[in-house]
Amino acid sequence: MTIRVVNTSAGAYEVTVEGASTTVHSVTVSPEYLQKLTGGRVSAETLIEKSFEFLLERESNTSILSTFDLPVIQRYFSEYERTIASTLRQP
Repeated sequence: MTIRVVNTSAGAYEVTVEGASTTVHSVTVSPEYLQKLTGGRVSAETLIEKSFEFLLERESNTSILSTFDLPVIQRYFSEYERTIASTLRQP
């Protein structure tokens, strides 16, 4: 799978996932949530890419919501924030 993240406006991103099927997703993330998960260490694009990698380990790209705010992932997968924070701390 190939994941491409493009900033479309302040806090808004278009994510294209190319695999057996290609899907396009609109994702938003607030500066506060970005800071909470990354401590300012990585860009929003990197956080979103890693978040999609997390999702794709658990479901197909065609099952991922087409439009969502990044914190929604935590509602479906309780380990999301802990896993992402740990992933982003690795060198």
